[in-house]
Amino acid sequence: MIMNENQNTEWKESWRDEYLKWICGFANATGGKIYIGMNDSGKVVGVADADKLLEDIPNKVRDVLGIIVDVNLLEENGLKYIEIDVPPYSNPINYKGQYHYRSGSTKQELKGAALNRFILQRTGRHWDEFPIEWAGIEELSPGALNRFRKEAARSGRVDEDVLKDTTENLLHDLRLIDTQTNRPTRAALLLFHPDPERFVTGAYIKIGFFRDDKGNLEFQDEVHGSLMEQVDKAMDLIKTKYLIYHISYEGISRRETPQFPVEAVRESLMNCVAHKDYASAVPIQISVFPDHITFWNAGQLPESWTTEKLFESHPSSPYNPLIANAFFRSGDIESWGRGYKRILEAVSAYKLLPPKLEMLSGLMITYYTDIRSQLLAQRADERFIPIIEYAAQNGSVTNSDVQRILNTNRTTAYRLLQQMETWLEMQGVTGKNTYYTIKGLPNASQTLQNKLYFSLDYVYIVHSYLIDKIGNASQMAHK
Repeated sequence: MIMNENQNTEWKESWRDEYLKWICGFANATGGKIYIGMNDSGKVVGVADADKLLEDIPNKVRDVLGIIVDVNLLEENGLKYIEIDVPPYSNPINYKGQYHYRSGSTKQELKGAALNRFILQRTGRHWDEFPIEWAGIEELSPGALNRFRKEAARSGRVDEDVLKDTTENLLHDLRLIDTQTNRPTRAALLLFHPDPERFVTGAYIKIGFFRDDKGNLEFQDEVHGSLMEQVDKAMDLIKTKYLIYHISYEGISRRETPQFPVEAVRESLMNCVAHKDYASAVPIQISVFPDHITFWNAGQLPESWTTEKLFESHPSSPYNPLIANAFFRSGDIESWGRGYKRILEAVSAYKLLPPKLEMLSGLMITYYTDIRSQLLAQRADERFIPIIEYAAQNGSVTNSDVQRILNTNRTTAYRLLQQMETWLEMQGVTGKNTYYTIKGLPNASQTLQNKLYFSLDYVYIVHSYLIDKIGNASQMAHK
């Protein structure tokens, strides 16, 4: 029997009671199978007490974990071995008070913030919807609330009558008041309290300018206050103090172009604020360097998601639904899972490569000022640089273009293009009609489609708004 050890498969040569932890991990993840009597290479070596284990393992799993698993007796080449088939459980499963979780091909014990996240997910609640008993609505910042009302009126995503209603009723409509205690939720306090750090440690933004990658800090700022006001203060700081502007002229008109696309910078800032894991107690960190800028927050991807999925079409899955909803209503973010598409469109307009996205104890996205800096940071072959720059500037590059750019032959150009699959994507049929585009960036038709989708979203919002207004008018007429 040949198979691979993976997310859902584990091999053990013999049974030990501590393997109940592995069963716990599978039950808390996506399920899986443990084979007793197989070595690390996946070869069946058999177990002498297979018949006894067939009876003992189900009983131990039931008594210690409180769950039921299928235990099957298998045989190969006269050798008996055991298959333990563990289904996924929707409720949290613990082993003697410990919560284990299968991630990749390893088992992890969940503790601290990770355990809190896991328990919340399994109970169907989110961190930002829990109330703070000792906080009152009267403590919220009038400035932050006015900012929301103004921007929400402009976006058209909140009924005008709701915006003119009392603060308490507005918060109820936004689901920011706990219905049982009538107290503001964590989301309400983060969004609108003048000092949310009284309730949530680390609820602020750090911005720093570094002279180089060795950590030599030139200057820094901290942005505090309600999240509604933090996003504006942080964006103003970035644009006025941290970005470098290139000066050019069109006739007598002076143009100032920032080194990074402002649309992408704002989108990343909003992603950090809306999707941060605020239970981590670590502030959002924005680091600006001469040739790149990074946004980091202690966020987590939805289960089974990868960083690559964020740049693909995907449903909206906010880590903090109430916070994200408030920013959607105010027009600061889109709730349709296309924030990263907008980032790619902004980067494409700047003739740059897609930003680097990675998980480093949280989610970090990095933008570079130019393609050369990004490729050198990724230790790419320097011969790739002019080829990829040409593709970015002209929309595509062909084998003939590479021959001309590097003064080389067709075979070498083909080999180099094959080596650049990390950055270039082949288009067209094989042969002279083949060309390569920047991988991950939208082409013209995709951009048009995204704009159409956005227009349809707007039509849907306006349609819903009008239906609500018509319904309210009808009710008033009957009265």
